[in-house]
Amino acid sequence: MTEIRTRIAPSPTGMMHLGTARTAIYCWAVARHLGGKFLLRIEDTDQKRSTAEATQVILDSMKWLNLDYDEGPIYQMDRLDRYRELVDQMLADGRAYKCYATPEELDEMREAQRAAGIKPRYDGRWRPENAVGKQIPEGVKPVIRFRNPDDGDVSWNDAVYGPITISNRELDDLIIMRDGIPTYNFAVVVDDWDMKVSHVIRGADHINNTPRQINLYKALGAPVPVFAHLPLINGPDGQKLSKRHGSVSVMEYEARGFLPEAVFNYLARLGWGHGNMEKFTREELAEVFELSGCSRAAARIDFKKFEWLNAQYMKEADDKRLADLVAPRIQKRGGTIEGHADLAGVCNLLKSRCATLEVLAESAMLFYKPLERDAAAVKAALEGENRVALEKFVERVKSMQTFTAAEIYGAIKAVMEEMGIKMGPIATPLRVLVCAADRTPQIDRTLELFGKDEVLARIASGLAMAA
Repeated sequence: MTEIRTRIAPSPTGMMHLGTARTAIYCWAVARHLGGKFLLRIEDTDQKRSTAEATQVILDSMKWLNLDYDEGPIYQMDRLDRYRELVDQMLADGRAYKCYATPEELDEMREAQRAAGIKPRYDGRWRPENAVGKQIPEGVKPVIRFRNPDDGDVSWNDAVYGPITISNRELDDLIIMRDGIPTYNFAVVVDDWDMKVSHVIRGADHINNTPRQINLYKALGAPVPVFAHLPLINGPDGQKLSKRHGSVSVMEYEARGFLPEAVFNYLARLGWGHGNMEKFTREELAEVFELSGCSRAAARIDFKKFEWLNAQYMKEADDKRLADLVAPRIQKRGGTIEGHADLAGVCNLLKSRCATLEVLAESAMLFYKPLERDAAAVKAALEGENRVALEKFVERVKSMQTFTAAEIYGAIKAVMEEMGIKMGPIATPLRVLVCAADRTPQIDRTLELFGKDEVLARIASGLAMAA
């Protein structure tokens, strides 16, 4: 049996789009499900647009999503000799030829075809039989074109869309090299052949490239891989997903405080299904993933559901891990963590109500920002029985040997029973004086995280403000 080998081959010309990330997840899942290999290739032949920064974004995105690849990264620009070697062979035996048509000449050709009601396509004017006796124009650098078959059809059984057939009469002679640099369609065919890729999994926007590439495989005597084309991802409005819909790149979600396992899960489920599976791990996906489970219809992203799923992962996340992830976000906000409340404990308290790490960081600032209380708010919080209730609570706290949420709650309840009051008259001054807030998480657990000495000091300074 042929070894299963898949690849993801992004171009380093900008961000790593969510669609590319989903394709990478499916390529990874096919390889893992079938016991094969997953490759990373960087298609960097577009030297005008490719950047080192964009390459790093790809590598960072793959690492963040925990998409471990078995081979790579492989860079196309490191393989120029191989592409040129094959082009020379194709020129020598007539599978390819030099075309000296200028861009202006080709524009005129297309305009004439449109005027005649003909689909614009290269007319083969520099095919050897059509160029006999034709003078090579001075100063024009030729491109290399592949001589596409004139007749017949190109057919393949797409692993998602099923049988597809395109007539060769719809295709023209593809440019495969320009200025010694291979074009996309040629380079990917050579790469996938050399790297023994068995399954080419990519977006449906590449369907039109597939018949051209199949002809190239056959001309090179290379085995044709399985093709699987994935429907594109649309925005909530049903239009192709773009920046106008919101965050569309992988690392934007990292910046917004999403967890990588949530992004992995949501993208994997976007356009693929297996029974009632909604929430699953990487390992669970690899165990059941098959391309037959992919929908042929475009998937529509639901940002609210995306955030909801992240919130579920936040609730289940390890507190220490959350603390490590959220610490730099707190520090970026000016918070000081050292010498203050235990961050893992704070995460445990807050995570069930925080959909993202950014929301968690903002909520956690309660414990790590300087105490800034409004004098009027402090005075209002201490009116009437509130001050008496607070003072009785302080006396009970001072005698505590251990300052735990259970004991704090016990002290609050004892004051309530002694004075015949509800929670408000004691909870309100505690929130305002200790936290400078009118709303806080569970008050007993909140106070425990601040610590006995800090709580007493804040109450004392608050009482002094209102004196």
